[in-house]
Amino acid sequence: LAVKDPTAVERANLLNMAKLSIKGLIESALSFGRTLDSDYPPLQQFFVVMEHCLKHGLKVRKSFLSYNKTIWGPLELVEKLYPEAEEIAASVRDLPGLKTPLGRARAWLRLALMQKKMADYLRCLIIQRDLLSEFYEYHALMMEEEGAVIVGLLVGLNVIDANLCVKGEDLDSQVGVIDFSVYLKSDDDIGGKERNVQIAAILDQKNYVEELNRQLNSTVSSLHARVDSLEKSNTKLIEELAIAKNNIIKLQEENHQLRSENTLILMKTQHHLEATKVDVEAELQTYKHSRQGLDEMYTEARRQLREEAQLRQDMENELVVQVSMKHEIELAMKLLEKDIHEKQDTLIGLRQQLDEVKAINVEMYQKLQVSEDAMKEKNEIISRLEDKTNQINATMKQLEQRLQQAEKAQMDAEAEDEKLKQEYVNKSESLQNEFSQKEKQLLQLETDLKIEKEWRQTLEDDLQKEKEIVSHLRTETQEIVNLKKEFLKLQEKNKQLKSVCEDQEAALQELASKLSESKLKIEDIKEANKALQGQVWLKDKEATHCKLCEKEFSLSKRKHHCRNCGEIFCNACSDNELPLPSSPKPVRVCDSCHAILIQRCSSTVP
Repeated sequence: LAVKDPTAVERANLLNMAKLSIKGLIESALSFGRTLDSDYPPLQQFFVVMEHCLKHGLKVRKSFLSYNKTIWGPLELVEKLYPEAEEIAASVRDLPGLKTPLGRARAWLRLALMQKKMADYLRCLIIQRDLLSEFYEYHALMMEEEGAVIVGLLVGLNVIDANLCVKGEDLDSQVGVIDFSVYLKSDDDIGGKERNVQIAAILDQKNYVEELNRQLNSTVSSLHARVDSLEKSNTKLIEELAIAKNNIIKLQEENHQLRSENTLILMKTQHHLEATKVDVEAELQTYKHSRQGLDEMYTEARRQLREEAQLRQDMENELVVQVSMKHEIELAMKLLEKDIHEKQDTLIGLRQQLDEVKAINVEMYQKLQVSEDAMKEKNEIISRLEDKTNQINATMKQLEQRLQQAEKAQMDAEAEDEKLKQEYVNKSESLQNEFSQKEKQLLQLETDLKIEKEWRQTLEDDLQKEKEIVSHLRTETQEIVNLKKEFLKLQEKNKQLKSVCEDQEAALQELASKLSESKLKIEDIKEANKALQGQVWLKDKEATHCKLCEKEFSLSKRKHHCRNCGEIFCNACSDNELPLPSSPKPVRVCDSCHAILIQRCSSTVP
């Protein structure tokens, strides 16, 4: 005979014992007819057999003091694999009388039996064989097919109702010995086969009813959860609709404000354009008149310069002996030429500034045209926004109608749920069909809610785009305001340039009047040269203020030099005049020495 594997024999024996103990426990419990206590002998034998099955092939673990071999380790893994087992594990750990891991394992088995979930817990444990390999050998019952068979047999224990008191029992010191006399056959067992068949049919019916109850409870709980979620989503949608309505009202008010601001800006820009056009035309006319006068003055000055050059040549022929006098006259003429060149340079600069002003005016006109085009585009954008707001209002009305329909459907569903609860006892089969119909309706409601959420998302995107367009319009209006400020600054610069032109025109007129009197002054220069021999004039850079009034020299306050003392005065301070027979006009005299003053041309005058 072939030698059998002893571990396989042990597994087969334990499987047979588990079958006998489970079968005997179910039969005796049904014949007993009420809930089982912890003192019930078949129940005690069942726990002993389960301990032997779980201990088969268990690895020996080294501890600090001795070797440890308990079933609490693999049972403690169930807490991680099956979240519902956390309550059992926590209650087992909190029990005060338990001191050993074996006692905790026995308490865990009793609580699992009372919950009718022992088969579910052990099934989760058998599936994870890689974790079980840490606690069991490869030939253990829990690692082989016999463990799955025992888990299947444990499903039948859900028929039994047990009420076990774990807190007061001494589970640590119990001795687990199997009583085989309970499982031996007798004549009564042979005669009661019919009764066993009836009991088995009743058990099957009870199992079927319990499974139906579980399924119905799970479906009812899922329906309640769905109804709660639908109510929450409906309240959220109503709140979001109110917020969206408020946002639309605010956007409409902002649109009205922007329209009024745009109309005001258009009116102001038109008025400014008309005023600037009138000012530009007047400035062009004045510039033409001033240019004609300047050209005439320039021709007269050139003619006078030619005459003075001829007179200077005559004077050089006459004053060949007086070399010093000649040099001073030449210096005076050179200074006059420098001043004339400077005036020409200033005229050229003024012309350039006028050209720049013209270019600035042209740029401003172009910017105004661009701003008008931008305003037209903004009006078009506003009209588009109005169309979009109308579309949004229409879609919001549709959403409200759909929400009302969804609420009606929910009310109908709630009424039907109440009817189903009342008819739950008598019509179990009809409930399944009605639940399937309700699930279809709920699926339809969920699809409708998804569609409504998508509509809401699109509406929010449209509102965000409209906000961006409004912010863009605000930035453009701010740019228009900045352009207005720049236009005002340019007008102020134009006014300043006008004042400078007027000052320079007055200075040129005075110079022209003085040039006509240069002939008379040349004769005075001849007389003054005699007195000026040996005198030294101050430099132009040093002579910046009048000696008497201590004011700075300018175009209106010109320099006058004393022939005798060499002091420099302005035309306001040198008011003393004396008549000379050689000149038709009186001559200015120094206040200190009463000598003749000479007007001095200076390049330092701005």
